[in-house]
Amino acid sequence: MGIFKTSSTIQENKQFALDQCPVTHLMEKIGSYWKPIILWQLSSGDKRYSELKRAIPAITEKMLIQHLKQLEADNLLIRESRPVVPPFVTYRLTKAGEGLLPVIHAMAEWSFKDKEGAFK
Repeated sequence: MGIFKTSSTIQENKQFALDQCPVTHLMEKIGSYWKPIILWQLSSGDKRYSELKRAIPAITEKMLIQHLKQLEADNLLIRESRPVVPPFVTYRLTKAGEGLLPVIHAMAEWSFKDKEGAFK
């Protein structure tokens, strides 16, 4: 990402919010446009990179790679590479990633209801 001045007021406020607010902690992990979509795709099982790219055609390769690395660093998915030619890489959810599935499914359920006009 980048180097941040650790003593800045903004960083102190951000750290305070992370420590005090569980929603802030969650949004730090999945708070981007693409991460919940990637998690949704992996909710049905292991996927190869090409399967994820096909399932999310609007995402650029750069963004998909970047978010997969971030989700792996946050221990939400596992990247498994097999030493064969051509390379065979699969992605799957960790226990922590699986723990987010009720949240992801609740988001999807809310979206379906909102599209149907259930909240009007």
